[in-house]
Order: sequence, then structure tokens, then C-alpha cells
Amino acid sequence: MFSEWFTSEALLAALLIFVGSFVQTSIGFGLAIVAAPLLFFVSPIYVPSPIVMVALFISMLNAYKYRNNVEIGGLKMALIGRVPGSIAGGLLLVLVSGDVLALWLGFLVLFAVLVSLLPFRVEPTPTRMGIAGFFSGFFGTSSAIGGPPMALLLQHQEANQLRGNLSAFFVFSSMISLAVQAPAGFLTLHHIWLTIPLLPAGWLGYQLARKTTDSLPKEKIRIGALLLCSISGATAVWQGFNSL
Repeated sequence: MFSEWFTSEALLAALLIFVGSFVQTSIGFGLAIVAAPLLFFVSPIYVPSPIVMVALFISMLNAYKYRNNVEIGGLKMALIGRVPGSIAGGLLLVLVSGDVLALWLGFLVLFAVLVSLLPFRVEPTPTRMGIAGFFSGFFGTSSAIGGPPMALLLQHQEANQLRGNLSAFFVFSSMISLAVQAPAGFLTLHHIWLTIPLLPAGWLGYQLARKTTDSLPKEKIRIGALLLCSISGATAVWQGFNSL
């Protein structure tokens, strides 16, 4: 059984998780955006629950690191909206085929890149936070990519406040997604077993980001992450269309 941890697929998955964890720790979100589409083609079993479990682990580390910058009260409506959104995302997982899910992943990543490039500012009112929470739940539960709706609303916060609030939100939202994925059959003991060797890779990405984030310009990290996301999303869309 331990042999599953040392296959070429498992090693490639660990590398993708390492890169995604570095990006998420550096800019506040991005683990699934970077890793999910490519991991799906490494093996569909890695999407979504193993990524969500790693995201929960990384988010807990970052939420603790930036705990003094977290404003839980401002996240209340987003967390309320997250619950029905996660249920809707769970239904999507049950209803769609693997090929359709691959296309969904690709389009979501490209959408996330577009959102990150938007020049205008959207104020995080309670109503907008609730709506963003719903779509974060829908996207996050069905594909593990739940960051873009929240990042759009919070992107103009100070860097550490952004990292802290997104991480705190992802801790609770990841738990909600996993609670929905389990009865839908997308979180089993096998998924947990496959996730175990991914956690050290995520921790290494987190540690590298901690040591380099202050010395590397945030904008350069962001541009590099967007480039990776664009390649990842376009690859997923291309392969998804070819599979249909």
C-alpha cells in the first residue's frame, strides 16, 4: 500500500502541490488554481478532496502566522454563503462526467486569471461577501478552486491582512467542502491515504515562501503565478475538449 506514495504520479503530484503551496503562501491564494488542472490529468482521484485537504493544512499554517491580521466578523456573511454553495458544488460533482469536470477546471482557472487582472475595485459589502462565499463554495467543492471570488473582493487589502483573512476563510470553507464531498463519495479513506505524502510537499512550499516572500517583489510572484495559471488552465481546456 505504501508503494502508492512513490509512483511517478505521486511524485509529480507532490511537485505540483509544492509549487501551489508556495504560491498560496506568497499571495494568499492559488494552490488549487496552479495544481488542480494538471493534477486532474496526473490522476483524477487527486481532485478535488486531496487538494482541499492540503489547502486546509496550508491555510491553518497561514491563518496562525497572520492571526493578528484576521477579521473574523468581516468573513461571517461569506461563510454563511459558503454552505449552500458547497452543497450545489457537491451536486455538480455527482452529476457531471470526468471530461466535463476537466473543462470546468480549465475554464475556472482562466476565469481566476481574468479576475486577478481586473483593474476596478469592488467593495466587500456584506451582500457581496455572501455572494462571493456562495460561489467560492460552489467552485471550491466541485473543483477545489474556491479562491477567486473572495480574492476579487479582498484584493485591495494590505498584504498581510489579505493573507490572514483569506487563510482564515479557507480553513472553515475547506472543512465545509470536505463535509459535503464525503457523503458524495469524493472523500474516502483512499483519498486521505493519497493525501498524506502531499502534506510534506505543501509544508516545504510554505516554508520556502516564508523565507523568500519578503525578499521577492510581490508583483513578480503574482505575475509568475498568473503565467503558471494561464498555462495550466489552457492545457486543461485543450485536453478536455480533445477528450469529449
